Amino acid sequence: MLYHILLLIHSLFRWLVLISLMYAVYIGWRGWLGNRPFSKMDDKVRHWTATIIHIQFVLGFLLYFISPLVEYFWENYKTAVHDRDIRFFGMEHSLMMLVAVIIVTIGSMAAKRKVSDKEKFKTMAIWYTFGLVLILINIPWPFSPFAANRPYLRF
Repeated sequence: MLYHILLLIHSLFRWLVLISLMYAVYIGWRGWLGNRPFSKMDDKVRHWTATIIHIQFVLGFLLYFISPLVEYFWENYKTAVHDRDIRFFGMEHSLMMLVAVIIVTIGSMAAKRKVSDKEKFKTMAIWYTFGLVLILINIPWPFSPFAANRPYLRF
């Protein structure tokens, strides 16, 4: 039961992650290329985007340890590692999402410490874009070869 509840929350929360990260990327590129001043609102977007991604990571971390798919992966590693779907959830998705979270976190911390507005936006734009690309590639989309028949919303 807990597994299904966490899976639902994790699945729904991804949309908040994507929306906030796409908005932060937009803010970063617009500010950098447009030579805009880095406002308090821009800083809030930077901060809250990283916070939302961290919450999603914690949800995914908890899910990882109660997932029957992951349990099967580790109990049957020698054969499961050759099954694309099981390997994706047992290893690839979680590892690449961890890398994406680290990239966004580094970008957030680095942007916060920059002195000039242009450097803040530039740092945010570049690091958040890399994080977004990794996340987009590693979400189990319905059209993904790794996660066939996975819905956009899990209920």
